[in-house]
Amino acid sequence: MKPSLLPIFDKAEFLFIEQPFPAYLKELSGYRRDFKAALNFLYAYKDIRMTYDAYRREIERFLHWSWQVAKKSILNLKPADIEAYIKFCQRPRSTWIGLFKQHRFMVDIQGERIPNPRWRPFVATVSKSEFRKGAKPKISDFDFSNNSVKELFAILSSFYRYLLQEEYVKTNPITLIRQKSKFIRKSQGQPKIRRLSELQWQYVIKTAEELATKDPDKHNRSLFVLSVLYSMYLRISELVASKRWVPKMNDFATDADGNWWFTTVGKGNKERKIAVSESMLKALKHWRKSLNLSALPSPNDNFPLLPKTKGKGPITSTNSIRKIVQYCFDLAIEKLNKDGFKEEADTLNAATVHWLRHTGISDDVKHRPREHVRDDAGHSSSAITDKYIDVELKARHRSAKNKLIVI
Repeated sequence: MKPSLLPIFDKAEFLFIEQPFPAYLKELSGYRRDFKAALNFLYAYKDIRMTYDAYRREIERFLHWSWQVAKKSILNLKPADIEAYIKFCQRPRSTWIGLFKQHRFMVDIQGERIPNPRWRPFVATVSKSEFRKGAKPKISDFDFSNNSVKELFAILSSFYRYLLQEEYVKTNPITLIRQKSKFIRKSQGQPKIRRLSELQWQYVIKTAEELATKDPDKHNRSLFVLSVLYSMYLRISELVASKRWVPKMNDFATDADGNWWFTTVGKGNKERKIAVSESMLKALKHWRKSLNLSALPSPNDNFPLLPKTKGKGPITSTNSIRKIVQYCFDLAIEKLNKDGFKEEADTLNAATVHWLRHTGISDDVKHRPREHVRDDAGHSSSAITDKYIDVELKARHRSAKNKLIVI
């Protein structure tokens, strides 16, 4: 029987440590030990949603490749096999590529979760701006980016470290690969930071302010979301509730000197405190007033930072945040085009929510000590924060601007 290219692991909330090998993959049941090892590895990250999703994606397609292409257990792979896998990811079989992201599992009429046959390990995409212009993804245009290769190495290396610690394997084939540079392209200088220009940000925030004035019940939320993402450089995952973290009003608190701080839990389940500016404090007061709350929270104020628009409790979906931000982006794009700033409008067309974090960091690092920005942003080192400093780049271009070809 021909093996099935079906998803292996469900969402984190449906993952159980004792679950059996999937019955619908019975023709691959000889790899039960691989499945158990991968299950145990992923289970450790089930409460860290974004990490779990990234690790599941990589481990899932790695298992399928090992079982169906290499026809080997992951416990027996050598460095040469890993290199073959990387090359496969760069140019996968067309039958492994989907044109749209699909849910891995569906619910049948009996209420049982069943694998989605339309799911594929890889997905061909087009940029957001191109999609909005009518472009459609094509399998022939599939691209496994340089960042995807880096992530592949990082996740598989972590996976094999776990397998080594648990004595599933005796060596880590990832660390034995020589000349990783032939797979990972290096660039000179700092990578480009995707952020809004000063003009774009002004149009976006003014759009949100106008919306909040016209329809405060609906758009005070929009104004607060934009303010938080920009002013405190929050990641979208740090704004929504999850099993590991529920943002509440009393996460804003004062210290002994009367200074306000916001506590959040970010990547790697790391807690950090963010210095709250006077402008951010003003935005918080405005948001709380719209919710009929006191001007500032007390230590006992457990009210959700972003309550649901319908029903009780906090927002748990990042899609809700994305829709809010995208609506403001779309209106700002219309205004930029109307005012004759077509190039700025076209660039904003490609922007995502995460650009707001980059924009806030980039604007602050111009006048705040980089160590302060580093700690507020939750960067692991100053080298990461340095990527946002483009003063040297501007000076370099300024010195070259008037160079002559004919002297």
